[in-house]
Amino acid sequence: MKAATASINRQALRHNLQKVKELAPHSRVIAIVKANAYGHGLTEVSNSIQDVVDGFGVARLKEALALRKQGINRLIILLSGFFEILDLSFLVRYQIDTVIHCIEQLKILETVTLTKPIKAWMKIDTGMHRLGVLPQEAQAFYQRLQECKNIQKPINIVSHFSQADEPELPITSHQINCFNQFIKNKPGEKSISASSGILVYPEAHYDWVRPGIIIYGASPQKGKSAKDLGLQSVMTLQSTLISVKVHVAGQRVGYGGRWCSKQDTQLGVVAIGYGDGYPQTAPSGTPVFINGRIVPLVGNVSMDMITIDLGPDTNDKVGDKVILWGRELPIEDIALKTGIINYELLTKLTSRVVMHYIDE
Repeated sequence: MKAATASINRQALRHNLQKVKELAPHSRVIAIVKANAYGHGLTEVSNSIQDVVDGFGVARLKEALALRKQGINRLIILLSGFFEILDLSFLVRYQIDTVIHCIEQLKILETVTLTKPIKAWMKIDTGMHRLGVLPQEAQAFYQRLQECKNIQKPINIVSHFSQADEPELPITSHQINCFNQFIKNKPGEKSISASSGILVYPEAHYDWVRPGIIIYGASPQKGKSAKDLGLQSVMTLQSTLISVKVHVAGQRVGYGGRWCSKQDTQLGVVAIGYGDGYPQTAPSGTPVFINGRIVPLVGNVSMDMITIDLGPDTNDKVGDKVILWGRELPIEDIALKTGIINYELLTKLTSRVVMHYIDE
């Protein structure tokens, strides 16, 4: 019997990327593989798709170096930018692009001596108010980058939407307008759209799009499932039923005894818990899929196990496969029940979960 396993479907990955290309046919694609490719395996995912994307986006230099050392030769962009002066030698040596988003980075680049210039993407804060140069300071900042000997020309320009998953709000249109005003008559390539922007704002696809969660077959939009968007689930998180036993009405289950059965039933114990990254706060009633049907999680999640209510007339047996999310059980359903976004559910899996890669 196998404990927690994540089956990663390479064919679904490629299907989702094809969907991105259909939505943004005139843009090149930077696949976002930060945070261990959203929990799917950084190098394995990147190797699987490098022939169908134009580049990769990561958040940490360590991720970029891991890709280069695995033979990935596509563009790699460091989305959070470099953190210290020592990082720059690695950017030069391994030909890694970097976002430049603050005056501290600019001052380093104006004073350091590099063996050759690096490729920079200037980030303008159009309304996310996280990283990026403020619009009123952007032109002067851009001019200094233009004059910096350590920056390749032309300079690319990038920004990021804050609420593209809520198209009824006006903020995204404001951000597009702000971005358009700044990039006017500037050479270099431009990018602002991540997953929700790709889905909802075709006018903001520009030269590069940056799909993240949608590559992995999960929805970035409230009220819409991946299936609604024509995406296929890439990860199936599964484990094994390791116990089935009769449970008498009125008895409590698990740490704290917070769930009590109202009827005689049968309980199953599944070999997965918060030690594997399954959310400890998942409440009773969180759906689990077994033998063609949905059953509820009951009681508190333990480090290594969860308990599920199989029903009084079950034929389930020890060794049966149990699916926590995947093609048969959309991760959005788990997010809705737990209040934990699908991004976090995917990226919090621990190293104890065995990754298994399939093509089907």
